[in-house]
Amino acid sequence: QVQLVESGGDSVQTGGSLRLSCTASGNTGSRYCVKWFRQAPGKEREGVASILTGLRDTYYNAPVKGRFTISQDNAKNTVYLEMNNLKPNDTAMYSCAAELGAVNSALMCYVRQYNTWGQGTQVTVSS
Repeated sequence: QVQLVESGGDSVQTGGSLRLSCTASGNTGSRYCVKWFRQAPGKEREGVASILTGLRDTYYNAPVKGRFTISQDNAKNTVYLEMNNLKPNDTAMYSCAAELGAVNSALMCYVRQYNTWGQGTQVTVSS
């Protein structure tokens, strides 16, 4: 069983940058789907980006494409979400989720269901 811990959330001004981390412990393997989600107050949870760690394939939701980058560090069992040019509507609780990657692309990681979640980290962007 994999456990996930997110970190890196903070309060920044518009245009600022943050790097979120999702660190896995437990029975980690060579190929995992990892997806970042976010949920703003009063809104439904939405997907942000996904990565298939064995292939380093990535997929992004349109609102963040070009501003956010998802990446992995296998030695640290960590998936990062680098967020640049942050906007007030990026304000949300960001969570990561992971499942064994029995798929062939990050797009398939993006659309699949997840059962293993971290506790979340808050990102607040002020204007």
